[in-house]
Amino acid sequence: MDQQPLPNLPAPEPPPTTRQLLESLLFVAGEPVMISRLARALEVPADAVEVALAELQEECRNRGVRVQRHGETLQLVSAPAAAPAIARFLGVEAGTRLSPAALEVLAIIAYRQPLTRAQIDAVRGVDSSGVLRVLQARNLISDAGRLETVGRPILYATTAEFLRQFGLTSLEALPPLDVPLNIESAE
Repeated sequence: MDQQPLPNLPAPEPPPTTRQLLESLLFVAGEPVMISRLARALEVPADAVEVALAELQEECRNRGVRVQRHGETLQLVSAPAAAPAIARFLGVEAGTRLSPAALEVLAIIAYRQPLTRAQIDAVRGVDSSGVLRVLQARNLISDAGRLETVGRPILYATTAEFLRQFGLTSLEALPPLDVPLNIESAE
């Protein structure tokens, strides 16, 4: 029998890097994932996940997806600039916008969290109860505990959903605030 020469086989691919595996895990997760869980799945220490995360964030800077971090959780999200195209693709109509009062309260909380309703009211000069309910219903703020004072009022803080909707990777990504918010006296 005449033996045919073997075809050129492609070279085997190198094993995936921790960064590549991290990206894959975040892609399939579809929801925020704790860094400790990612480290266990990748069988690497948490600091190796942090190094891979920094590489992935840099690589995603000019792409259609971003890595969003909230505390010890990570999530792969679409780039904020892609929102209009994504809405058209999904057939989503523009949602209801936040009122100026809701944006005001959200900004106060974002920059000074955690805060009580009374502290927010002291900055605004008006009752914020209704606005706080709207922001909680939209999962932009949540209860962050209780202030250790008479009546133990609820403390409010922003959520990971707030970061996602405003295209922020963390609270440190908020633009600098020029106006001091003097709210220490309100309780």
